Amino acid sequence: MLISKVLKVLQKRIVIVGFLILIQILWGISLFTRLMDYSQVLNVILEIISVFVVLYIINKDDNPAYKLAWIIPILAFPIFGGVLYLCFGDKRPTKRMQRQMDRAAAKFSAFSTTDDRLLEQIQEEDKAAYGQMKYISDYAHFPVYSNTEAVYYDSGEACFPVLLNAIKSAKRFIFMEYFIIEPGEMWSEILDALKQKASEGVEVRLIYDDMGCVALLPYQYYKELEEFGIRCVAFNPVIPFFSLVMNHRDHRKITVVDGNIGFMGGWNLADEYINRKERFGYWKDTAVMLSGEAVWNLTSMFLVNWNTVKYNKDEDVRAYLPEKKETDVINRVGYVQPYGDSPLDRENVSESVYLNMIHAAQDYIYITTPYLVIDNEMMTALLLAAKRGVDVRIVTPGIPDKKYVFWLTQSYYSQLVTGGVKIYQYNPGFIHAKSFVCDDKFAIVGTINMDFRSLYLHFECGTFFYGTPVVDQVKKDLLGIMEQSALQTYAMTQRNIIMRLARAVLRVLAPLM
Repeated sequence: MLISKVLKVLQKRIVIVGFLILIQILWGISLFTRLMDYSQVLNVILEIISVFVVLYIINKDDNPAYKLAWIIPILAFPIFGGVLYLCFGDKRPTKRMQRQMDRAAAKFSAFSTTDDRLLEQIQEEDKAAYGQMKYISDYAHFPVYSNTEAVYYDSGEACFPVLLNAIKSAKRFIFMEYFIIEPGEMWSEILDALKQKASEGVEVRLIYDDMGCVALLPYQYYKELEEFGIRCVAFNPVIPFFSLVMNHRDHRKITVVDGNIGFMGGWNLADEYINRKERFGYWKDTAVMLSGEAVWNLTSMFLVNWNTVKYNKDEDVRAYLPEKKETDVINRVGYVQPYGDSPLDRENVSESVYLNMIHAAQDYIYITTPYLVIDNEMMTALLLAAKRGVDVRIVTPGIPDKKYVFWLTQSYYSQLVTGGVKIYQYNPGFIHAKSFVCDDKFAIVGTINMDFRSLYLHFECGTFFYGTPVVDQVKKDLLGIMEQSALQTYAMTQRNIIMRLARAVLRVLAPLM
């Protein structure tokens, strides 16, 4: 019995991948050690390489925190630090992926243009809203819309039945893109619905992130789904080679039905996200459902990633546009702008949108994030907002999913609290929601954590709301969350000197985690 359990564990893909990477690391260490025994000259050469690498990093156009995270270990271990950076330090995706995505994006660009009259109307109403939406339109290339209805869901379990019914009602196509899919009750119900729709002739496509699912799904799971008529791809497949290219994950969570209904938010397709399985206490998440023209942004986001993996030059873009006969009846209440971010461009859209919102805040800005691992720019923006009298509040988990990230998150408390930012820890459990709300005017709901991975390395998405009922709903939800959370004090951050030292070390290496 015990032997069969051990064999079952050893056969898991994550164990095999980890084992192969470990072999490569051990082989590299062994080779390096043997070379050191043969020549002192080699030591000098490697140290010179490390010096030039440090100079290169200093002059590189990159985030200072990321630079520091590499410079310190290189200077501490100059013999192999420079070589290590040359092998693994370039965090850019492959040129092949870049070419494929550029080619795919070009196909959809003609259908993703903002109505200038709409922007002019927004400019007359609110210059801060105009600046944010113009930035997203010009640099992320996702238009703003007014002819869209949005519904906010304050938990995964509230949204799930609505999403399932939408899938069952599909007539033309269903697109789904998720970081995590885990077999269980939730995925079983969705998969049954997808199989049924595929059998009815509805076009069903699914993207799952291979790294996000490496410990959850069988190898080449997409082949299994294709047997049911579901077109499926694994994004950026995991190759058991020690490389930072594996850092660039598809962290988006999107469902589009017939081009007229779209869902996005923080939750993945696993039972804990709808609290049918308890992990880390109560799992608090959020989502939005969009109906109308703005759904096109989610559709094009999906299709660009799909065509990056599986390019089809004959793809008929017009077949996936929202049907005007349905969107024309929607009341125009506020403005909605779904947007995506990609590590393949030189624009840090996710962080810039957050920074713009913080800088625009006049009365308050409330934030929920599962991880608070921020750079100097974000820290400065939050502190300046608090110092100019803005009520800045951030809610983080009370029960963490990853201990080391929790300790890292807590390492930022002291500086923020001292500067006037209010930090809350969510008592009931793990808060996975990624939400911003500001001045009763703006809100963001999406997949973007306040950490280096989401802000710099991952494919992400969010929706910016201005003047819609969602803004008030997000605010009400966040205030309710704070009532269930513990306000952190400066004294709480100073209790354990050993933990403070550990957090300090983690903070230096945060950009590499």
